Amino acid sequence: MTEVRHGDVEIAAIGAVLADRARCRILLALDDGRSLPASVLADEADVSRPTASSHLAKLVDAGLLLVEQHGRHRYYRLAGAPVGELLEMMTRLGPTRPVRSLREGNRAAQLRTARTCYDHLAGRLGVAVMGSMIERGHLSGGDGVYDPDRAVEDTPTGHGRDLDYEVTDPGWAFLTDLGVEVRPGKRPLVRYCVDWSEQRHHLGGRLGRDLLGVFLHRGWVRRRDANRSVAVTDAGTEAFARHFGLDRRAPAL
Repeated sequence: MTEVRHGDVEIAAIGAVLADRARCRILLALDDGRSLPASVLADEADVSRPTASSHLAKLVDAGLLLVEQHGRHRYYRLAGAPVGELLEMMTRLGPTRPVRSLREGNRAAQLRTARTCYDHLAGRLGVAVMGSMIERGHLSGGDGVYDPDRAVEDTPTGHGRDLDYEVTDPGWAFLTDLGVEVRPGKRPLVRYCVDWSEQRHHLGGRLGRDLLGVFLHRGWVRRRDANRSVAVTDAGTEAFARHFGLDRRAPAL
């Protein structure tokens, strides 16, 4: 049998797939971990249904998306956490688009206020939640601040690795009272990202994933229909003030 030899990784193949604004908009629409039908993704990318189908096929072929059949409908989702991490890195590296309409301005404000970073909370609210847990002694190992003068591996272009955050004993008691049951898995328990809009740390890893799950289950935040921003409900405003000490007048709320 002929031995198959492999050379260096061909990142240009991924780059070619990503070098299209509509395909990138489709990926960002799925960056909250949901599965969405082609019709919704076509509207999000502002392209026709046939054009969206062509883009989706290329994203699936590239291994960036998975497709599931439910009855007559196909639903698409990111192929896994590494794709979400890639998108987050790209959002930190890429330039911001100029706002040309009230609709775009509202959308940009929503994303900066509270959004998902694949399966955990980001934006001002995500940063505020992690900052509160650090301030109250529920997390140890860092101060939540990204300092480019001190950082070695903790850069604004990926997951932070300079600091090793850990849940303290009071932190576990707090999470238990909150109803957070961290599911086992291969991912790190606590991981952090340098938030692209706030340039501070927000909470990722299995803990970040399951904390967001509690927020959604209890109705403290709700997903918006077609983008990865989340809205804080009235119940959430009270809950974040009570459990995290977040001021009701704060921009995140």
